[in-house]
Amino acid sequence: MKEWWLQVGLLGVPLLAVYLHIPPPQPSPALRSWKSSGSFFTYKDLNVFYRDSSGAVGSSDVVVLLHGFPTSSYDWSKIWEGLTQRFHRVIALDFLGFGFSDKPRPHGYSIFEQATIVEGLLRHLGLRHQRINLLSHDYGDTVAQELLHRYEHNKTGSILINSLCLSNGGIFPETHYPRFIQKLLVDGGLLSPVILRLMNFFFFSGGLRAVFGPYTQPSQAEFWDMWTAVRNNDGNLVMDSILQYINQRKKHRERWVGALTSTSVPLHLIYGPLDPVNPHPEFLQLYKKELPTSTVSVLDDHISHYPQLEDPTGFLNAYLNFINSF
Repeated sequence: MKEWWLQVGLLGVPLLAVYLHIPPPQPSPALRSWKSSGSFFTYKDLNVFYRDSSGAVGSSDVVVLLHGFPTSSYDWSKIWEGLTQRFHRVIALDFLGFGFSDKPRPHGYSIFEQATIVEGLLRHLGLRHQRINLLSHDYGDTVAQELLHRYEHNKTGSILINSLCLSNGGIFPETHYPRFIQKLLVDGGLLSPVILRLMNFFFFSGGLRAVFGPYTQPSQAEFWDMWTAVRNNDGNLVMDSILQYINQRKKHRERWVGALTSTSVPLHLIYGPLDPVNPHPEFLQLYKKELPTSTVSVLDDHISHYPQLEDPTGFLNAYLNFINSF
């Protein structure tokens, strides 16, 4: 019996070693095109990926897109062309730790640093004194809230915000329900590095599948694009560090919710009501109570946590109606 277990163990060690060193998948042609259309700027000694597209002639409006966890700026690909037809410039970045940006480890990832990176990018692009429209999703909502707080309190380096549109993010910690795996990783401990190293495409795509509507599931190729962006620069190994944003939201609730409740900047929410992370009606009722002056677009009942991917036409129309209303 001992010899049998010994043989299994001896066989398992090299197989596990091979598994843990599987190289990241190669980008698809679409994802490769997205990257080749972008550039990098340096934040401290780190490279941050961004895209900056010139768009509508005769408009001076600029929109900056802030993506969610655990994906990347590629989340905006389905509405990119539509935005360029309305805005003079359309800008998106991969936050530090995401997509094609650097993913240092160990590193104390924070919402505050991500907001500073957005400010640095806009200075790099010569937009420090330009009024900016912010369009955000999920994790990006919280970065937008920090940027709004700095703007309202005249913090050094803050950007000038013309409008803010949020979508399906944990704006209120009390109505935000992280997935089980996120809770495990946030709590840290010895289990986190094991989970991160054992994570694979099927585990990842299964978790993401649960936050899309039953009729709006990404294709297998789209899930592979998401996973490829995560695996780039070993991004799967920093997820537990990035997920500390959940605790940061709780700690800084007054600061970030207060930024929304006290601002005079036009606010809008685009909401997929099937979202299990920020569920209806609990989330929407609190949003309308806390932010009665904000306008709201609720998409079709079957749209879930990724509305810009699940219903790009409805999402884009809702956003442009908001922008054209003021």
